[in-house]
Amino acid sequence: MRVLFLFFDGLGLGEDDREHNPFAAADLPTLTSFTGGRRWLRGLPRIESERATFLPTDACLGVDGRPQSATGQATIMTGINVPRQLGYHYGPKPNPDIAAIIRQESIVKKLAERGLRTGLINVYPSAFIENIERGKRLPSSNQMALRVGGVKLLDGRALLEHRALSVDFTGRLWWRHGANHDAATKVWRTQFGNDELPLMSPFEAGQHLARLAQDYHFTFFDHWLTDYLGHRGTMEQAVELLQIIDEALAGLLDAWDDSEGLIVLTSDHGNFEDLGQRGHTRNPVPTLVIGAARHRFLDGLKDLTGFTPGLLRVFSSRA
Repeated sequence: MRVLFLFFDGLGLGEDDREHNPFAAADLPTLTSFTGGRRWLRGLPRIESERATFLPTDACLGVDGRPQSATGQATIMTGINVPRQLGYHYGPKPNPDIAAIIRQESIVKKLAERGLRTGLINVYPSAFIENIERGKRLPSSNQMALRVGGVKLLDGRALLEHRALSVDFTGRLWWRHGANHDAATKVWRTQFGNDELPLMSPFEAGQHLARLAQDYHFTFFDHWLTDYLGHRGTMEQAVELLQIIDEALAGLLDAWDDSEGLIVLTSDHGNFEDLGQRGHTRNPVPTLVIGAARHRFLDGLKDLTGFTPGLLRVFSSRA
């Protein structure tokens, strides 16, 4: 059994508003193929298709206020209702209480203890990784859960060696050498105008993603760009990104064997689906699970606490 986990930061199910919600404006044939041609909007029910299950998922977890990245990601990666345990949502980076829960309960750590291999297959700027390793920058909850399980963050060398993908799938969005993470992502741009950077179409990137996932039991793709555009991007950029994601998923599905593993797509909170207010929302987040073992994974899943138990179930039954 293999699981490819596609985490999209800040992706919620919002209103049918073409002015502010890119899901209402973009043409997304791959995503909507799993929902009977219906757009990914608030009010969409659980939908079964031939290959997949779509499930609106609660990110509020019974706690007042707007969900935040640190507590939402920590809940996904541990199975613990972190906001309820703390009494509040918190983010963007984990505080000491959240970090303690992650160190103890990380799903990646638990899989490693079972002898299962996890791979992170998206890259970050070298300076960003160095600052985390030196304690000058806090990792996200996702990154912390991976690191306590022995998984290293990858820099641009892995991209050049075809061992990982850029966060935009194609490689056209990159950063200057030596730039810090924040300055590097302030614009939507191409940085490497030479043959050094491998570029591919979204469809090709999806097929490459399927090949990369063959090297691991649990493969994690940490896509932060959706949340970034939710806070700062334009509708044009958001629609373009969704269409890239849709085509990448088409390539991934073309190369994926449903009998051998699962693809899990989800998020930690809403944001991207409402560009009119530039903050997180209390909307449900989309969960899409593709593969023959999806019902075993989804058993009882209603909110963000259900992902770690689902992973433990499917890996405990692996051949």
